[in-house]
Amino acid sequence: MPVLARNCVATTQPLAAQAGLAMLAKGGSAVDAALATAITLTVVEPVMNGIGGDAFAIVHDGKKLHGINASGRAPAGWHRRRFGVLDKMPEIGWDTVTVPGAVSGWAALHEHFGRLPFETLFEPALRYARDGFFVSPVIAQIWQNQADRLRNQPGFAESFLPNGRAPKAGEHFRCPGQAATLETIARTRGEDFYRGGLAQKITAAARTGHGALSASDLAQHACDWVEPISVAFGDYDIHELPPNGQGISALIALGILDRCDISGLGPDSADFVHLQIEATKIGMAEVRAHVGDPDAMRVSAAELLGSGRLDEHARTIHRDRVAQPEPQRQSLHGTVYLAAADQNGMAVSYIQSNYRGFGSGVVVPGTGIALHNRGNCFVLEEGHPNVVGPGKRPLNTIIPGFVTRGGETVAALGVMGGSMQPQ
Repeated sequence: MPVLARNCVATTQPLAAQAGLAMLAKGGSAVDAALATAITLTVVEPVMNGIGGDAFAIVHDGKKLHGINASGRAPAGWHRRRFGVLDKMPEIGWDTVTVPGAVSGWAALHEHFGRLPFETLFEPALRYARDGFFVSPVIAQIWQNQADRLRNQPGFAESFLPNGRAPKAGEHFRCPGQAATLETIARTRGEDFYRGGLAQKITAAARTGHGALSASDLAQHACDWVEPISVAFGDYDIHELPPNGQGISALIALGILDRCDISGLGPDSADFVHLQIEATKIGMAEVRAHVGDPDAMRVSAAELLGSGRLDEHARTIHRDRVAQPEPQRQSLHGTVYLAAADQNGMAVSYIQSNYRGFGSGVVVPGTGIALHNRGNCFVLEEGHPNVVGPGKRPLNTIIPGFVTRGGETVAALGVMGGSMQPQ
């Protein structure tokens, strides 16, 4: 395989990728590059992610893998009775807002793997937030698609609908409130977001909007370092993060496929595609039935990946028929993915999201903090491991992936797209 570069960054937006490459040029690590890219993406792709979202990452330091879960928990006031006779969680508004975790992930990743000063990582994002950037055609279209749905949510029009509408492709957009917020996060290493002035602004907005998110909810938040889970597939090891994320569904599907006789099947043959689809359906069904906050799961990740369970699943697949469930229509989601690697052998798989587009539609006044709607991922079915509850993490759709062979990095990978990501 030819070596094309000693350092690299890959993501959806060239300005964000350039931000990461600038950190590598300064002597930063792959994590510095990933963080600068992620922070810049909150500015230049606000329809997909934001300061008020969640994040997950897998880091290979050249010797071993490290996982971080920077997703937030439900407010302490989110008992099932709060949602009354509803049969599913709301999609927008304060009753979808869990504690945003991404900022804590930025600080934790930098503390462990950063080389450059934390504030340096924010410089490109601050420049685009203050001075503006030109909106790309795809982002402009997604922005327009969400404008009418969210314009009446608190703070949204003020921050993201200049002149009462979404910016068009090629138009210049700036968000000075977001610049001030990012500057504060950089200066305080995120402390102000959870336990300072920004936290006060978030909770004041929640009180005004009759939301349940409290100062205590924010102050108690912490991201978690976790051990990635994996399955072997041929000569490779495929790694994901453990629940509350849905990455385990991809591992279940691969574990099932590894038990099917796929030798001799062409990669695009009808039989091979059929087996992939059926295995993926089983993996996703397992997640929908059993995955949520790991403290509430009655079937553990180890059990879901158990050899006997995977053997049983493989036996249910028939090459001449399609099994239930029937296909379902997927709704539009918003997520950003990025990967970075440096010349010292460090590689990062990183994903960040406000869940559905801009998220809840709620924007904290004057801050540019668009709050996610990850609480929409809870269910209201009593007894389900993912039923809404105080302090619980909901099932999370965003999943960074990683591939190794013999302990060496082969690929950092991921996609955007809500519940279809394991495919």
